[in-house]
Amino acid sequence: MALDIAAELRRFVNTATWSWQGFASAWATEKSLRQWVVVNVLSAGLAFWLDLTAGERALIIALGLIILAAELFNTAIEEIVDLASPERNPHAGKAKDCGSAAVALTALAGGCTWLVILLG
Repeated sequence: MALDIAAELRRFVNTATWSWQGFASAWATEKSLRQWVVVNVLSAGLAFWLDLTAGERALIIALGLIILAAELFNTAIEEIVDLASPERNPHAGKAKDCGSAAVALTALAGGCTWLVILLG
């Protein structure tokens, strides 16, 4: 039992370490991730400054985190596409464009949520 707990704890620490390394690497190279982090910090700050319900605040924060996750997925797609296909290729371009579209759609969801909350 104690060995199982220790193994799971090591696994959790490894997972957290690898996740942090991925985020730090993307932070160092991706201006768009840094921009989205700033937008999300401002958005979360505004959500707590305004008189919103806990549910509204949670939705704003959750959508902001989903935008960051989409940006990280997009970065991963771009990295692997560049590795697999360094020359211009229409399939590679489509993959990158779809990743970018995913970020745009999640950002649109966040923006629409803000509009509904503020205008509703």
